[in-house]
Amino acid sequence: QAQVVESGGDLVQPGGSLRLSCAASGFGTAYYAVGWFRQAPGKEREGVACVSGNGRSTIYADSVKDRFTISKDSAKNTTYLQMNSLNVDDPAVYYCAAEGRRLDSAYYCSDRAGWYISWGQGTQVTVSS
Repeated sequence: QAQVVESGGDLVQPGGSLRLSCAASGFGTAYYAVGWFRQAPGKEREGVACVSGNGRSTIYADSVKDRFTISKDSAKNTTYLQMNSLNVDDPAVYYCAAEGRRLDSAYYCSDRAGWYISWGQGTQVTVSS
């Protein structure tokens, strides 16, 4: 069964950095696309960043461009979200999602939650001084 598990959430001061990890298993292929989403209390879930199965195509939300970097290590079946310059708009539960059934998941990813089939339980990111 395909599944993903997030880790790395923590409390960090404004301006600090965190790296989230998304460990995948059971996809039967290395070419699964991965997306990171987040949901803050009282807000809708939003796409943060995604990477295609081959790691060559990425999409970032405007709010995190130039601060967050998504990368995929196929050898470790792990996708990372490096988050720098964290600010008061970033606290949320961060979710990892993956899609490996679609023929185009090797070359594309999506910022739409409905595109993905496997979801993790989420990891909490808190930004506070």
